[in-house]
Amino acid sequence: MKPATPAPHWHAQDSTEAMRYWQSSDDGLSRQAAAQRLQRYGRNSLPQAATKSPWLCFVLQFHNLLIYVLLAAALGTLLLADYVDSAVIFGVVLINAVIGTIQEGRAESALAAIRNMLALQATVIRDGERHDVDASMLVPGDIVLLQSGDKVPADLRLLDGRSLRLDEAALTGESLPVSKDFAALPAATPLAEHRNMAYAGTLVSSGQARGLVIATGRDTELGRINAMLDQVGDNVTPLMRQLDQFARWLTGATLLVAGLTLLLGVYWRGYGWQDMFMAGVGLAVAAIPEGLPAIVTITLAIGIERMARQRAIMRKLPAVETLGAVTVICSDKTGTLTCNEMTAGRIVTRERQLRVSGVGYAPEGGLFHDDAPLHYGQHAPLDALLRAAALCNDASLQHVAGQWQLSGDPTEGALLTLAHKAQLPLASLLHSLPRQDAIPFESEHRFMATLHHDHDGHRLILLKGAPEVLLARASHQQHEHGIADLEAAFWQQQAQALAADGYRVLAIAERRQAHCSSELDFADTEAQLLLLGLVGLIDPPREEAAQAVALCQSAGIRIKMITGDHAGTAAAIGGRLGIGDGRRALSGSDIDALDDAALAQAVRDIDVFARASPEHKLRLIAALKHNGEVVAMTGDGVNDAPALKQADVGVAMGGKGTEAAKEAAEMVITDDNFATLALAVREGRTVYDNLKKAILFILPTNVGQALIIIAAILFGVALPISPVQILWVNMVSAVTLALAFAFEPTEHGVMRRPPRPPRAGLIDALFVWRLAFVGVLMVTLPFALYLWALDGGHSQALASTLAVNSMVAIEIAYLFNSRHQHSSALTLRVLGGNRIALWCVAILIVLQLAFSYLPWLHTLFGTASPALAHWGLIAASGVLAFLLIEAEKALLRR
Repeated sequence: MKPATPAPHWHAQDSTEAMRYWQSSDDGLSRQAAAQRLQRYGRNSLPQAATKSPWLCFVLQFHNLLIYVLLAAALGTLLLADYVDSAVIFGVVLINAVIGTIQEGRAESALAAIRNMLALQATVIRDGERHDVDASMLVPGDIVLLQSGDKVPADLRLLDGRSLRLDEAALTGESLPVSKDFAALPAATPLAEHRNMAYAGTLVSSGQARGLVIATGRDTELGRINAMLDQVGDNVTPLMRQLDQFARWLTGATLLVAGLTLLLGVYWRGYGWQDMFMAGVGLAVAAIPEGLPAIVTITLAIGIERMARQRAIMRKLPAVETLGAVTVICSDKTGTLTCNEMTAGRIVTRERQLRVSGVGYAPEGGLFHDDAPLHYGQHAPLDALLRAAALCNDASLQHVAGQWQLSGDPTEGALLTLAHKAQLPLASLLHSLPRQDAIPFESEHRFMATLHHDHDGHRLILLKGAPEVLLARASHQQHEHGIADLEAAFWQQQAQALAADGYRVLAIAERRQAHCSSELDFADTEAQLLLLGLVGLIDPPREEAAQAVALCQSAGIRIKMITGDHAGTAAAIGGRLGIGDGRRALSGSDIDALDDAALAQAVRDIDVFARASPEHKLRLIAALKHNGEVVAMTGDGVNDAPALKQADVGVAMGGKGTEAAKEAAEMVITDDNFATLALAVREGRTVYDNLKKAILFILPTNVGQALIIIAAILFGVALPISPVQILWVNMVSAVTLALAFAFEPTEHGVMRRPPRPPRAGLIDALFVWRLAFVGVLMVTLPFALYLWALDGGHSQALASTLAVNSMVAIEIAYLFNSRHQHSSALTLRVLGGNRIALWCVAILIVLQLAFSYLPWLHTLFGTASPALAHWGLIAASGVLAFLLIEAEKALLRR
C-alpha cells in the first residue's frame, strides 16, 4: 500500500524509487493488492461535477432584470385586457428561457468530452501474467504495456522500452511526436519536457514501453485539467452586461416618470386615481421596448449565419457581438497561425544555401539557389543529401481524394516531400540501393541510420539527426569537387543561424564501407562520417495568417501567441507573423517566477509565450482581463479547454481540435485558420454596430410614445394614442423596421478603428442626445397633427389614426437616417446595400393601410379611415423629420 508521505515529482525520481514507493515489481501487483487499491483510490475515471436540474436551470433563466421588465410589460398589457399582446410578450420571455437552458446544458458536455478521452482498455502485468483489463480498473502501482496506436490509460512513469514516441499535442501543444526515455530529470523540468512520463489521453505514435501507474482518475494531468475546467465560471458578455445596465436604467426611469405622471394627473389636473393608474400603465407599456429581445436575437442570429458562410460556427448567440469588442487575441501557434505540416524550407551545403518553395506534404514547389531553380542531378553535394534524406526514411505519401496524406513521422514526411520537389528518382534509387538494416531514432542517441548495399559489395550507411551529434562523429564534409576535412565551426554557425530563424535543424551524413555485412550496429556510426549538409525544417506560417494578423493590429487588436513549443522557435515564428520582435518570448518557467501583479505588467509588453501549460494559459488570460482587456483565445487541445472557457470568446479549431476544446468554446473555426478569426471579428463589429443602430432606432419611438401621454395629461386632452395603439407601434411598426438593421452590411473602415472601450455602455452622450432629439420630434409632429384634427372638428378616432400614422412615417424616415450614424443619408446610396430595408418599409406601409382602412381593425384599435389629403400631411411630417435629423447630423460632423 502507498506510504503516507507526500507524492514526489515522478519525473525527478529514478524508476526503481518509483517502483519501491508504490510497492510494485516487474511481476506487477497481485490481484488482491489491485482490488485493495481500487477500493482506496477509486476507479480510473474522471468525476462528474454536480449539475443543476433542467427545471432549476429553466427557472433561473427568469432571474434577470431585463426579463423582469418584459414580465412587467406583459402584466401591463394583461391589465389592459390585451390578451394577444400579453401572450406575445410572454412567448418571447419563454423562448429566451428555453434557449438559455439549452445553452447551459451544452456547457456541461465540455466536461464529458474530457472524461471520454480516457482509454477504454489497457494491457497490464498482474501476478507476473499479461492481462487486458478495463482501463477504469487500473490502480497506482500497476505495470502497463504500451505499443504503437495505444491511448495511454493513466499517468505513467516510464520504466523501459524501445523507440517510444508519443503524440502529446492535445495535452502540451507540442506540434511533433515526442521521443521518450527513462532517466530521471531535474525537478524543475516543465511538463512539456517530461521525457520519462506518459500522460493519460496521449497517443503512442511508435515504439513500445513499460510504465508504472503513478496516478489515476482525478489525480492525473487530465483529471487536473478537468477540475480546472469545472472551476472556471461562465463569462458575462459585454453585450449582456450592457443590456443589464440599460435595463436597470430603463426600469428606474420608467417607474420614476410613471409615478410623477400619476401624481401630476391626480393632484394638478384633478383626474381620478383609476384613470391615472391606467395612464401610468400605458406610459410603462410605451416606454418598454417589447420587441428589443427579438431584435437582439435576430440580429445575433443573422451574424451567426454570415459567420457560418465564412467557416466560423458560433455555439452561443451573445458571443457573436463579443468578438466585436475583443482587444486581445491569444492564438495557438500550431495549425492556427501555422500549417501544422512540417516543411523543408532551407538546405545548406558547403558551397550553397538553397531556398525551398511550397508548403506542406504536397510535392509542389522547387529548390532555388539565388532565385535560379535547381534539381537532382545538377549539384553533387545536393544529390547526395537528397538521396540520404529520401532513403533514411520510413514515411510514405499518398494522394487520396485530391490531397496528399502523410503516413509516418512529420519530419520524415517533410524530407520525402523535399526529395519529390527536387525530382529525385526515388523508385530507381530504392531498387539500386535496397535497405538491409536500420537503427531507429531514439532520444538517447538522437539520430537514425539505415544500411544499404549497391549490388557490388559496397555498404552505404545513411544518417540523419541532431547537428551536434553528427558533427561529433563526422571527420569530413562533402565538397562540390570531392571530399574535404570537416569545418566544424562553419557548420555550427550555419545550424545556429537556421535555429535563430525558427527552423528545426537536421544534419545529413553518410559513410561508405567495402565489406558486405548485412547488419548495422552503433560502432558503424560512431566515427568517420561524411557530412553532406543541413536541412532546416519548419511548420511554416500560413500566408493568409500574416495578413490577418496585420488586419487585426490595424483594428487596434493585439495578437499574442501562446504555444507549447520551444521559446526560440515560438519567437522566430512570431517575428515572421508580425507578433512580437522575433527575439523575446516568455517561457512557462518565466511565468512561474512572476506573481500576478508582475505578470499583468509583463503581458502589456510581451506578445509571445512558450512552453505554456494549462495553468499558464489561465494565468495569462486572467492577467489580460485584470488589465481591462476583452480576450479571445484559440486552441485545439484538451489542455486549451480551461483557457477557452475562461476567455471572453473561446475559439476552437474544428478540423484538428479535440472535442473537449470544441465543447468549451463559444466558436469553432472549421478550417483551423487564423484568417477566419479575423473575418469573424469584423463580423462581430458589424453585429454590434447593427444592434446599436436598432436600439437607437427603437428607443426614440418609445420615448415619443411616453412623452405624448405626458403631454396629453399636461394639456388636459384625451390620449392621442391609446395603449393598444402603442402596442401596435411597438410590436408591429418598430419591430418590422428594426429588423432591417440585422441585414445592414459592414460599414466602410470598420477594421481601421480601435475596439470600443471594454467597459463602455450602450448609452453615451451622442446616444442620449439623439434619443432626446428624435423623441421630441416623435411627440411634437404627431401631437400637432392630432390637435389640428381635433380643432378641425374631426373625430377622436380619426385624430388618433393621423397621430399613429404620423409617428410611423417619422419612423420610416428615421430608418434611413439611422442606417448611417455619422455620414449623410442625403444620397442615392441610402437606398442601396440593404434590400431588406426597402422590403420592411413596403410591408409596414401595407400594415398601416390595413390599420387605417380595415373595419375590423377599426373596432380593435379605435381608428378611422383618413382622407387622401391627410396622407399628404402624414408624409410631410416624415420628410420634415428626415431633414431635421440630417441637419442635426451635419452640425455634429462639423
